[in-house]
Amino acid sequence: MAHLPFAPEVFTLLEEISEIRYEEPDQQRLLELIPQYDAYYCSLQVQVTRHVIDAAERLKAIATPSTGLDHIEIEYARSKGITIISLKEDYEFLKTITATAELAWALLLGVLRKIPWGFESARQGIWGRDIYRGHQLSGKTIGILGYGRLGEMVTEYARAFRMKVIASDIKRIKAEWVRQVDFDTLLEEADILSIHIHLSPDTRGLIGAKAFAKMKQGIVIINTSRGAIIDEHAFVEALETGKVAAAGLDVIEGEWSRDLASHPLIHYSREHDNLLILPHVGGVTFESQAMAYARTAEKLADFLKTYSDTRKD
Repeated sequence: MAHLPFAPEVFTLLEEISEIRYEEPDQQRLLELIPQYDAYYCSLQVQVTRHVIDAAERLKAIATPSTGLDHIEIEYARSKGITIISLKEDYEFLKTITATAELAWALLLGVLRKIPWGFESARQGIWGRDIYRGHQLSGKTIGILGYGRLGEMVTEYARAFRMKVIASDIKRIKAEWVRQVDFDTLLEEADILSIHIHLSPDTRGLIGAKAFAKMKQGIVIINTSRGAIIDEHAFVEALETGKVAAAGLDVIEGEWSRDLASHPLIHYSREHDNLLILPHVGGVTFESQAMAYARTAEKLADFLKTYSDTRKD
């Protein structure tokens, strides 16, 4: 695991019961070191592939301070008897972490009011008020894809901004200010689509050419979930044609690649002012990371204590 320099105390509990090695995230280094360890505390920057799992001769647990698990080959790890520890179903705890929902809203304001591009213009002494004319949120319809913890938080922000809110989810939505609709209706009626579902085989590429065809001309898309939920080839085309007027992304497919400069969305963003991309910083705040890392360390410590007690018996 890597140090959390601004909150080193989060690993104190683990240090009291185990020997810990701190390493900066590196794929090759993980592959070299993993055979020596009983537990691995993940970085989202490194993939736990089959090669890593096959090399992990002693490994009993993988802990990740995240709800998303697509950086781990979950089923293969479990087939090897490895326990996966995450925050995915830690519902009460997760309600206290709002950073990703806040960032989704920041991305929405950023692209609708053209804040990054207006700032760059002003910084160079170009006072282009009419050039950076944007849109207000009041009266717009926001579609929430996935009414879980983050989707629910975003609907509350939307309500405060006097927006109409529709949402699509497999479970019943009880909030009186949210109209629950099916997926197709969500695509057809939303002025803004905010994505808050997990990546799975069923959701990979869910927002593709067929989905874009059902959307309003000039829709705005916000994605703080996982890049692979959107078919990026179809996405670039939708941005180029104006089907998607603007988008704010905290995630892209293949974001762990070393060479991102040639990524189609990053390449597009260099030439256009309707796509804002951030480097997956949704949960990267001092508060949220300290809380998530500490909670995950606590759960891993409990596992290691139980595992140690079982071995003694």
